[in-house]
Amino acid sequence: MAKGGQTPPESGPAPGSEPVRAAWARKDAGDVAGARQDARRILAGSPSPEDRERAEDLLRATETPRSLYAYALLGAVILVLLLGLVLTRYS
Repeated sequence: MAKGGQTPPESGPAPGSEPVRAAWARKDAGDVAGARQDARRILAGSPSPEDRERAEDLLRATETPRSLYAYALLGAVILVLLLGLVLTRYS
């Protein structure tokens, strides 16, 4: 019995073909870049509708959130401002 909000694993084989399952296994093992590459390779071929859906789900699940780029840009701007203040103060 699952405890603490855990979802028990599905019984039976995972949906999709072997390359799709391998891509998801790669993602679960921590190789996100490799999993995304596998998903793109699957979509470049002529996959079945189920494989196409699973590969698109994998790409969607591993994309970088857009807000992260905004935070990185804000951090870079603040860093440049602080460096500018330091240089004007001590030069």
